Amino acid sequence: MARVSANPRNRDERLRRIEAVTDTALARLTLDDLLVALLKRVGDLLEADTASVLLLDEPAGQLVVTASQGLEAGATQGFRLPVGEGFSGRIAAEQQPVILTEDQIDAATVRNPALREKGLQSLLRVPLIASGSLVGVMHVGSLRPRQFSQDDAELLQRVADRVALAVTARRSEMERNAVVTLQHAFLPAQLPSLPAFEFAARYIPGAELDVGGDWYDVFTLPDGQLGVVIGDVVGRGLRAAVIMSRLRDVLRAYALEYDDPATVLAHLDQMTQRFEPEVLATVLYAIVDPERHAARISVAGHPPPMYAPPDRSAQFLPLRPDPPLGAFPEVVRHTEPMSLPVGSLLFLYTDGLVERRHRSLTAGLALLSAAIDPSSAEEACSSALRKVVGDESVEDDIAVLALRHRPVEVPPAPTNPRPAAAV
Repeated sequence: MARVSANPRNRDERLRRIEAVTDTALARLTLDDLLVALLKRVGDLLEADTASVLLLDEPAGQLVVTASQGLEAGATQGFRLPVGEGFSGRIAAEQQPVILTEDQIDAATVRNPALREKGLQSLLRVPLIASGSLVGVMHVGSLRPRQFSQDDAELLQRVADRVALAVTARRSEMERNAVVTLQHAFLPAQLPSLPAFEFAARYIPGAELDVGGDWYDVFTLPDGQLGVVIGDVVGRGLRAAVIMSRLRDVLRAYALEYDDPATVLAHLDQMTQRFEPEVLATVLYAIVDPERHAARISVAGHPPPMYAPPDRSAQFLPLRPDPPLGAFPEVVRHTEPMSLPVGSLLFLYTDGLVERRHRSLTAGLALLSAAIDPSSAEEACSSALRKVVGDESVEDDIAVLALRHRPVEVPPAPTNPRPAAAV
């Protein structure tokens, strides 16, 4: 790693050079390129021979070498360190700078053999912290005998604070893009087109595109009936979106095996508790029979659906709500029947539509009941969002799904012309 020709001992000069570590020229780089560029500047600033960034893989509880300078390619590839172990682990656990001299560098303090084999004489490591949370660890090393000072540690910590903010911002942007991509990939691109039923749906992300685990789904079953789903995974961001995608796929698989909505949700609940033990989700699953003008519904903790009988306003369906997925083991779930006569409308939604900090849930539900236009599925979705949400910014994402049993227009039978008289 290159060194500066003159050693800027003046503290004010070194502080000014910190400002250049995260200047606007770096804003256009990808996260990996950003870290490489930052490490080179950090090495020049502190006249170090090696520099590395280990970012926290929070679900795994491990620090992962993400970028390095002054080490051979592949020397740190795939290296992971549990938080609390080794030198970097100590930094992560205590969130304080640590300086090691040559006599302190061994397998117990420095777990990565690439660093020990490099012949480092001293190391300085500091935590990366943003908004009070650990993001990772940054370290610099010297191949020459030297003693990193407390002044060096303070300067590197200032750099690390800037790096942590840059990494957090870049990761947040990447996560938002990934979540949006997932959300669009798993929401139906097109709802079924049937002569007797019309469908409409909307999805609105929460503030700042902080989308999460809301979803809706409509699919045709092998016997010609329709599976209709709306659900909400508790939580925000990429993890909620990934879990949502898993639940959606597993529910579809169970729907092909079982023709009872409660049985489908019971198996989905068992899967959730076994493989996603900390997940909580609400789901409503209905099987619609177009020939019998009826539906069977099971509710797992989800808000009550709205139902508008023919030529009447919308009202809440008095369904028995079972607990959400992941809430309790050994839940007995129920399926309830309902009729869907010609002209009726069923309106499903997630809680982001009706829950607000400035009003009670009861008031939100009453507002929704009065807002739905049952004349068509499209009008039901549009009027609900227009009158319940309006121009206000919503914190939680919103999904709505409406289906209406519309009259099938039968063309009149052709009239047979009177046969011509025989000549």
